[in-house]
Amino acid sequence: MSRYLLKKPVVMVGMMGAGKTAVGTALARLIGVPFIDSDAQIVAAADQSIAEIFAQYGERFFREKESLVLSRLLEGPPVILSTGGGAWLRGENRAMVARAGLSVWLKADRALLWSRVRHKDTRPLLQVADPQAKLFELLDARTPSYQKAALWVEAGPDLSVQDMAEKVLEALLVHPAGVLVRKARDKGERHD
Repeated sequence: MSRYLLKKPVVMVGMMGAGKTAVGTALARLIGVPFIDSDAQIVAAADQSIAEIFAQYGERFFREKESLVLSRLLEGPPVILSTGGGAWLRGENRAMVARAGLSVWLKADRALLWSRVRHKDTRPLLQVADPQAKLFELLDARTPSYQKAALWVEAGPDLSVQDMAEKVLEALLVHPAGVLVRKARDKGERHD
């Protein structure tokens, strides 16, 4: 039985490579709630990869579907929800999250992000001649939007996925919104 009560969805935002999926999955395990990746939901519904959706329909189409999926997921029970790196850029998405949940920006520096994405060919926005320059350009352009998240948690190269999940958990427990609380212990519960 979980020691925590999650009152609203927690939405992980940040750049590709920040660890939203990995940390979100570990955080969901710690709290005892489901983890949902919005990109995976889009891929399943379209029966195409994100790269294929971008190639066939374009980024604008993808972003519209992403907003629809996010809206649907926010209406469900409290979960840990990971979004794509660009989802947070749309004002309507930020407003939906602010109404229904709490946003957590996994803030990672350039070197960490590049080390995590440089060998992956699944990032359609990095399919350019200079993917590192493109990543840094995206980071610079997106940072002002990410800074609008309700909670910021700094990633570090020396922190494991589990360390990061625990860091986010602790930040959620002290956040004034009270989205995550420790449950009172049941008197009949064993404490070994």
